[in-house]
Amino acid sequence: MVGLRSAKNRTEENPPAHRACAPSACPSLPPPTTPFSAIWFPRRESLYFSLHAPMFSASLVSLSLLCAIHGARAQYSATYLPSNAPATTEEGQTGTNQCGTGLNQTSDCQNAYINSLDDWCIWSPPDPGAGSVIGNTERIEVAWCLKNGTGTRLIPDGAITGAHFVVTPDFVQVTGVGNLTLLNIPAGDAGGELDPHGADGNGNPIGGLVFSSAFGPLQQIHEWTNFVSDGQFCFRACNPAGSMAPAWCQHIYDVMGCAWNMPANYNPGVFEQCKGDSGEPMGVYGGSTFQQGQGATPAAHPAPSSSDCTTMTSIGNGFLISGTSIGTVGPTTSSAASSGSAGHSGSSGASASPTGSASGALAMWGPQQVAYAIGSTFIGTLLGGMLVVL
Repeated sequence: MVGLRSAKNRTEENPPAHRACAPSACPSLPPPTTPFSAIWFPRRESLYFSLHAPMFSASLVSLSLLCAIHGARAQYSATYLPSNAPATTEEGQTGTNQCGTGLNQTSDCQNAYINSLDDWCIWSPPDPGAGSVIGNTERIEVAWCLKNGTGTRLIPDGAITGAHFVVTPDFVQVTGVGNLTLLNIPAGDAGGELDPHGADGNGNPIGGLVFSSAFGPLQQIHEWTNFVSDGQFCFRACNPAGSMAPAWCQHIYDVMGCAWNMPANYNPGVFEQCKGDSGEPMGVYGGSTFQQGQGATPAAHPAPSSSDCTTMTSIGNGFLISGTSIGTVGPTTSSAASSGSAGHSGSSGASASPTGSASGALAMWGPQQVAYAIGSTFIGTLLGGMLVVL
């Protein structure tokens, strides 16, 4: 009998061009009635499976089978904090887990955080270019974050045009939209799925770690899933204290996209943080579990209910970011429309405001800015001395 685990092996040993948006939600993709076809593309040492159209089949298998598979799956057991993580945590890792706290838009940091509405990260390519689609770069993605102070790259202000953060008993989740081409995702890329497992258990990206303070003190999250495309994102991190974390952060539905895996609010122009119900685990329908690739695809679960929402007019970090350059532009653009947003706790003592990182911004200036700053300081000092003499 072919179980979900063997189906997962088939999928990830020849990984698909995973989609962050469902096929019907991607305007550049064929409509859902387009027949299914598959094309094989060689990449590195393996073959990558590209789904050219969305006519997925499905079947229902027992929930007990899913539970058995979860129990049999190899689990990552090491636990770190950003302060004690080694330089790398997996063989073949291209980035680092020792990230420091400095500003660096070329950072290879592979630590991500999901703490609150104005303090979260997503995975995205390290380099720009047409070849940096998620399907090509999933093994080497780096963390892009809203808050300064964790040594990651910063998400440019204005890139996120809508974000909806929810904390439930079983997971914390952020969903939204924006111009993610500013995070090196090529325009038109329908995106893909990142998770801590991957084909070989090393994760996508390899060695990527996720931390959260949403459930108490900052801790590493072992089960998480993140879809991202050029215009949409969703990121869920599951409560380590829960008994069903792998089910709530299931990663076998890698072609189903954000809306199917994480039904929630994706509206632009709204920035909110809420408490919410957990709803149903993705793919679980009553006593049965959908298996991607067999039968008719069931509809996504309805978005769970939420309450106690607080809003902000915008979210950002207050830095002027252009490509790999960073400058300061005054106070952070995040402004609360109502109280209740949680604070940043990704790194002890790290500054979360532009004024706390002037030296980091100076390090990213070009020669002309540095020369101008030095010259201005010299002239100011000279004029001050002349006034004292007079």
